[in-house]
Amino acid sequence: MTTGPEEMDIPGGPMTKRSVNFYWLLDCSGSMSVNGKMAALNTAIREAVPELRSVAQGYPAAQLLIRTVRFSERADWHGPGATAIETYVWNDLVAAGGSTAMGSAFKLVADEFQSPTMPSRAMRPVLVLVSDGQPTDDWRSGLRAIEATDWGRKAVRVAVAIGDDADRQMMQEFVNDPELPVLRAQNGKQIAAAIRWASTNALNMASSGSGSPSPGAGTSRGGGAASTTFGAAPTVTRTRTRFPFGAGSAQPHGNILDDDPDFFD
Repeated sequence: MTTGPEEMDIPGGPMTKRSVNFYWLLDCSGSMSVNGKMAALNTAIREAVPELRSVAQGYPAAQLLIRTVRFSERADWHGPGATAIETYVWNDLVAAGGSTAMGSAFKLVADEFQSPTMPSRAMRPVLVLVSDGQPTDDWRSGLRAIEATDWGRKAVRVAVAIGDDADRQMMQEFVNDPELPVLRAQNGKQIAAAIRWASTNALNMASSGSGSPSPGAGTSRGGGAASTTFGAAPTVTRTRTRFPFGAGSAQPHGNILDDDPDFFD
């Protein structure tokens, strides 16, 4: 159940805030249970919550509502219904094993976008996809279901690829923005930095209507999917577009991850 919208005290009477519906789509398949990846993901989400709260305070006309979809052999909602960021508390995920039903996760969100719980005056929703592997179901039909909805087409979509086995090409199709690369994370600190950046900057984009910001890290645009690795030295690129960061955004700083040991080895 969605929390009710808050009211702002302004001259002439209160004004109802416009909701920003924010969704984490998180991989809980068997591969996430190895080498501490699930623990790192839980820590990253937990650390991102206060930063989201801080960013949301910069948009007094908006009400940030959080929901989470987890997917492994099947997809389902994790935790309570849409919850205001002011009272949101992260409940840790556990890797369930099995396959990666990412397409089913997309369909859950598509159904949500078609439900009466999405107010007509809402701002652009935010979808943050995090995975370390390959979808094992029909992810294309799930993505088509999202894009068949008005909210799905308007949504700010970002993705974090954990490790080398994540399907970055598929994730770039999910993002559907040539200026917004898939974020790559190879260790615990990079997972935290990538999720913090993806979450807070996607919220900035949804709340302010700004374009795609640059992660401030090495952005690769070769023949395959665009990607950014946090903490890596900048790579030579064919094209690079810089966008300003919004207020409260969590931009990774330089080479803060350079001395971090390989988390997954």
